[in-house]
Amino acid sequence: MSASSVSSNGERMPTLFVPHGAGPCFFMDWNPVHAWDATARFLKGIAASLPEKPKAILMVSAHWLESGFRVTGAAQPGLIYDYNGFPAHTYELRYPAPGHPELATRIVALLAAAGLEASRDDARGYDHGMFIPLKLMFPEAQIPVVQLSLRKDLDP
Repeated sequence: MSASSVSSNGERMPTLFVPHGAGPCFFMDWNPVHAWDATARFLKGIAASLPEKPKAILMVSAHWLESGFRVTGAAQPGLIYDYNGFPAHTYELRYPAPGHPELATRIVALLAAAGLEASRDDARGYDHGMFIPLKLMFPEAQIPVVQLSLRKDLDP
């Protein structure tokens, strides 16, 4: 256990599975009207359930597949609107959370030390599997986020 996975009061910070619904579902009208309300409430309640505000977030993305592990390394990643067929305003959503280049480098080093192919990607932005749920969980977008790809040869 690393020091960064433990809160200041000694509690281990949790690992979470975070759903994001259907594309930008929380930011558009649906029929039935309240189709995504329960999921939105769940996401909005996550911050209050944590021992403290995270110093940074490592998000593994099912929307990013590579031959080896890749880690976002930019100081201010942009957004990737990797959905289509939704209302125009959903392609204007913003989530300006900073990246964390030092953490990205550390993650790459830890993966490499474990014998896993890994590299930093300073050009990749955040995909909707990250920015849609985090807009509800931490709307102020002040917590640095590093996104980690899955391997495309993953065999669940």
